[in-house]
Amino acid sequence: MTSLKVEIEIADILKDMQSKQENILEEIKEIKIGQVKLEGRVESLDKRLSGQIETLDKKLSGQIEALDEKLSGRIETLDKKLSGRIDSLDERLSGQIETLDEKLSGQIKTLDTKVEQIDKRVAYQEFINRGVLIGLILALLGGAAKIFGFGVN
Repeated sequence: MTSLKVEIEIADILKDMQSKQENILEEIKEIKIGQVKLEGRVESLDKRLSGQIETLDKKLSGQIEALDEKLSGRIETLDKKLSGRIDSLDERLSGQIETLDEKLSGQIKTLDTKVEQIDKRVAYQEFINRGVLIGLILALLGGAAKIFGFGVN
């Protein structure tokens, strides 16, 4: 009778083990199904994000190119305006120098002194004009950079 009881208990234990094994296998199947669903969602998200990133990249590239073109055009316009003003200043100064040369042609000593002074003034004026021009260009570029948000917080 003891052997029959042991056999029954072993049979019960085997049945319990089989049912637990089946439960474990069901849980593994459910986990695999969940994993497949998650992989599908991850792939879908990856595709969507890749598309959005590409779209943003294209938009930003287009905007950067448009800004570059605008700034180039504005800089060229400013350069032309400033060049024209510098040319007119140069013409005026040249005309004044010629007038002074004609008036002072008879006075050699006075002419030498005044020519040296005029040369210094012209050099100083050109130095100031270049400094103002560079300062103006830098101020415009700095203002444009600030307006468009480049580099400065």
